[in-house]
Amino acid sequence: MTMAIEEHSPLKPWAGVPGELSDIFRPHLAELADEMIEEILAGIPEYDRPQDEEYARLVRLAVEGALRQFVDLIVDPNASWEPVAAVYREIGWAEAREGRNLDVLQGTLRLGARVAWRRLAAESEQMNVSRRHLASIAEAIFAFLDEIARAATEGYTKAREQEAGELEHRRRRLLDLLLAEPPASQQAIADLARLAQWRVPRTVAAVVLYERGQHPFSHPSLPPDVLADVNRREPCLLVPDPEGPGRGRLLDSSLRNWVAAMGPTVRTEDASKSLRWAREALPLARRGILPSDQLIRCSEHMPTLVVFKDEELVRAVADLRLAPLRTVRPRHRERLARTLLACLQSGFNATEVATRLHVHPQTVRYRLHQLEELFGERLYDPESRLEMEMVLTVWLSPAVDRPAELDDPRRTA
Repeated sequence: MTMAIEEHSPLKPWAGVPGELSDIFRPHLAELADEMIEEILAGIPEYDRPQDEEYARLVRLAVEGALRQFVDLIVDPNASWEPVAAVYREIGWAEAREGRNLDVLQGTLRLGARVAWRRLAAESEQMNVSRRHLASIAEAIFAFLDEIARAATEGYTKAREQEAGELEHRRRRLLDLLLAEPPASQQAIADLARLAQWRVPRTVAAVVLYERGQHPFSHPSLPPDVLADVNRREPCLLVPDPEGPGRGRLLDSSLRNWVAAMGPTVRTEDASKSLRWAREALPLARRGILPSDQLIRCSEHMPTLVVFKDEELVRAVADLRLAPLRTVRPRHRERLARTLLACLQSGFNATEVATRLHVHPQTVRYRLHQLEELFGERLYDPESRLEMEMVLTVWLSPAVDRPAELDDPRRTA
């Protein structure tokens, strides 16, 4: 901040004030400082703290330092600004830390300037200060006011940035604590949540993310109560009250640049369980097995998630349950497999299956007759049907390698 006036105001308005006036003003500075402090404390209730000696010392230091700096500039317009600028940066920093906005501080600076100008105008004749010099002093006061306000703003902004960084760090730490396995103690979570300014909800849902690549490093715009860390190796969120009104639409909009999977809603202390399911869903979405055009809600895809929980086991069951399909030519084999899955999912309703597969109902009946010949009574056995639906879901899903035995037409049932 040194020589700030030279940068921001090349004309240095106090250079037009006769240097000898500094000798006239200097003996009155202590009395003027008392008057300014008295009016500031009376006019700005936030600064009236009779029991806080350190705060009173800082206020006096700021007022007296500003007055001395102003008089020093009359003598030497190139005098260093750093001592008084440092004081006002500290004041701005303290204002931010105490949660006040800059309006209070700006009002205080203007009040102090008015007191100084009023005192000068009242005693100008006695001090033999001409009107022309009074005008120069007024211009210098306004320029000086701008500079100390700029220093205070600098300190205020730095404190806000530091505070935001500390809060963000606490929230990331809280996110780690909530998702930890085994879970952290409720007291530890409550204590850190208070420091992170986060109200502990009754229910949460974990979300894991993968950037689509259209907008690299785009941080999602999220509600302030959502704990987020998108810079970790596995970007994730923790959403409080995920079933709340409008919450789903808001998340869909905020995460449109991400492939995102949200675990089921659980109690807050079970957040790691929600995260576990979200982690199961995201790879399936990236493989194209689950739709990824909007937020994936695990609760809507539980059958698929359960089926893909152990693909090796499903493949082994597929080798057994789908063995009759090995006798069919490969191209026709997949048509029959898709028809069988649609039949299992729709209760063997030919019309509904035809709608799903975009074929004629008679085509469905023909294929169903072939399936009955291949599978016999097992086709309608409840236990076999459940297993076949599970293994067909995996076998017909994209990006999954089918068992080599099933694709080998030389193998027979």
